[in-house]
Amino acid sequence: MRLLFWESTIKCNLRCAHCRRVEGDEAVSTDITTDQAMDMIDQLAVLGKEQGFMPVLVFSGGEPLCRDDIFDLIKYARKKELQLALASNGTLIDAEIAAKVKDSGIQRVSISLDGATSEIHNKLRQLEGSFESAVAGTGYLKKAGVPFQINVTVTRHNAHQLDEVFAMAKELGAVAVHLFMLVPVGCGEEFAEEDMLSAQEYEKMMVRIAGLEVSQDLQIKVTCGPHYERVVRQAGLRKQPHVADMPEAAACPHGHGKGGHPDGKPVHSSKGCLAGVSIIFVGHQGDVFPCGYLPVNCGNVLETSLSDIWHNNADLARMRDTSKLKGKCGICEYRNLCGGCRARAYSVKGDYMDEEPFCSFQPQNNDE
Repeated sequence: MRLLFWESTIKCNLRCAHCRRVEGDEAVSTDITTDQAMDMIDQLAVLGKEQGFMPVLVFSGGEPLCRDDIFDLIKYARKKELQLALASNGTLIDAEIAAKVKDSGIQRVSISLDGATSEIHNKLRQLEGSFESAVAGTGYLKKAGVPFQINVTVTRHNAHQLDEVFAMAKELGAVAVHLFMLVPVGCGEEFAEEDMLSAQEYEKMMVRIAGLEVSQDLQIKVTCGPHYERVVRQAGLRKQPHVADMPEAAACPHGHGKGGHPDGKPVHSSKGCLAGVSIIFVGHQGDVFPCGYLPVNCGNVLETSLSDIWHNNADLARMRDTSKLKGKCGICEYRNLCGGCRARAYSVKGDYMDEEPFCSFQPQNNDE
């Protein structure tokens, strides 16, 4: 396992139109306790020692800064020698919070900015002033010496601003831009019906991003767009990897490590869909899912150890077996490189092993 994304709290100060969460702030009482969270961190550290390298623990939400004990838990995880990252909407970060982040051991913060202008961002985040507050948050992080990246959920509302987003990220001092291709889950399910890019639009967007990756100094990563790697290979485009791709690189040099996969196979960072393959998501009540967008419950850390879930869960084992893929994903010559988005397959087809519904590529043969 390379990364564990933890929904540290369901509470959030925003109500984003494309959010994966469906519960409201009233459910905060069901967040796992401090002691339970520390036990989960212990479990992750044990798993890290078993596999020979420590995973990245991403404190996510909701908004993690809404959790009162968040810095206590971050410091506890640091003592366990885990790699640490914080995923925030940025609006609550001021000089004091930025200083705490710097002192806590967090190696990188991701800030969500879904557009290069307040008009676009605030519409998606459904709160006036959220763009300005998030941008201000990046300024505090930069001044405190905390590396940060910009996360962008790509929709029809902001796809035309891609160049402007990269220019903004450079101006703000970001070290990376991570592009998230919209998955229709949670609050975003209804929203996505009118805002999801079509399969053909996705293909064009991937080609665009591949061209930008070659020309940009920023580190670029596409999430929930597994066919990006196919597009890159077909176009013959690949910039040399960033040595300082933190915190992922520190956790797993070159995208693989000793025992990184339960069956001993190396886990490559170029693999498309990583749900259950090298990442896992733990919800605010301790439930474990292959990723934050795929609502297939694989167990609960309050009842079963992470190591047991990771190694023995039947759904995770099935997801790792590309020979079990259905439809055109099952016969695609790129299935081991791409694999299709399992969450989108589940959302549209009701089966996480079905074909990727937002891919326009037509397989040429049955060979690997």
